[in-house]
Amino acid sequence: MADCAHCDDKACYQGRDCFGISGIASRYRGDIARIHSAASTIEAKFYCQKTRIEEAVELLKMLDVRKVGIAFCIGLSEEARIIADIFAKVVPEVVSVCCKCGGISKKSMNLPNIRSDRYEAICNPIGQAHVLNRAKTELNFAVGLCVGHDAVFAAHSNAPVVTLIAKDRVTGHNPAAALYVRYLRRKLP
Repeated sequence: MADCAHCDDKACYQGRDCFGISGIASRYRGDIARIHSAASTIEAKFYCQKTRIEEAVELLKMLDVRKVGIAFCIGLSEEARIIADIFAKVVPEVVSVCCKCGGISKKSMNLPNIRSDRYEAICNPIGQAHVLNRAKTELNFAVGLCVGHDAVFAAHSNAPVVTLIAKDRVTGHNPAAALYVRYLRRKLP
């Protein structure tokens, strides 16, 4: 069983194949190879120099994306607007879709409301994927989708998905902070 998290050597970094999967390299072909090559080039060229958003812009440019999708949480509407404006400077068409698209009632799906005194629409990651699939986006960015909803979105998206912002309402969308801040780490199981 794999347990790289507890490996002190990380000898794979120097070429050791602990799992007998070196032949997997042949699976990097076509669009996957293009994305992987671009991402690896960005890592090498801009290591510790550019933010994730800047790296996303570089990825769009390197892949010559003509139509990009943004699936975002309604709580990050302002961030999504800023990202869409940034992407529009390098991509001819930006398609964005909010998590509440379709306006489907939580009650109609027997889901709990956050507040019982008002109508609440479900987060609709399948709907978001459908809208972006229909638009024929080439690459999609997830911006603050809920834990689990991000997986549903990625599973239903025809285009590859990059997580641009991982939502964390407690840490200002910096999930790793829970590992670095002792007070937050103590609350973990």
